[in-house]
Amino acid sequence: MNEVRANTKRGITGSTLKLIALAAMLIDHIGAVILEPVIFGGTMTGGGMINISGIYYIDLIMRLIIGRIAFPIYCFLLVEGFQKTSNKYRYVGRLLLFAIVSEIPFDLALADTWLSTNYQNVFFTLFLGFAVMIGVEKVRSLNLNRWITGAAAIVILIVGMLAADFLCTDYGGYGVLCIAVLYFFRGDRKMQILAGSLTFIGGDFLLHGSLSELMAPLGFVPVALYNGERGLKLKYIFYLFYPLHLLVLYGIRLLIL
Repeated sequence: MNEVRANTKRGITGSTLKLIALAAMLIDHIGAVILEPVIFGGTMTGGGMINISGIYYIDLIMRLIIGRIAFPIYCFLLVEGFQKTSNKYRYVGRLLLFAIVSEIPFDLALADTWLSTNYQNVFFTLFLGFAVMIGVEKVRSLNLNRWITGAAAIVILIVGMLAADFLCTDYGGYGVLCIAVLYFFRGDRKMQILAGSLTFIGGDFLLHGSLSELMAPLGFVPVALYNGERGLKLKYIFYLFYPLHLLVLYGIRLLIL
């Protein structure tokens, strides 16, 4: 018993982080897919009017507080995955595959249409963020002058951000920037959390004029407790959960609205 305890690190594992992010994302999407149509439509099945004031405040808590902690955790886990994966190209290919697979469920749930070019799912953002990390790592492997390497890294990041904004991905170029910041500070957890928190708040305000990510740094609280261990084997949980839960929420909305 003592030996088992000695071999177990204090803190939370990667699988626990992933489950926290999944729960926060689900709560966020319940607000976006189900509650907000009720708020803005003001009716439920049968045509009965409802009092939306209470639902409005519940939605604010679900989306602007609880829901904001999911993406910082996913960004952190993406950087961790980048460092630990044995095949980066297979990893980035998997992100692109599920970005494509998830687009119809995403559009049905959030745009009420089979296909929309106005807003693409978060897997595209994660894919572009991962591609930026691959590009920066390739440049660094060339052992060029540090100024040239730094300039090339900035160019690669800007291209990734512009691609995200052009494709209108979830979180857009700002999301790619957050991933890159966590990657650049990956060697120092405290600086990673500090820089990540500032980027989530300041980047959103400077690029979008919004403070909707004001609570995003709360996502770094569980990150600070991460012990570096993988935990349960949940490799494909997020990949499968993402499109499936969107389809389920869309079905629920069809039933009640």
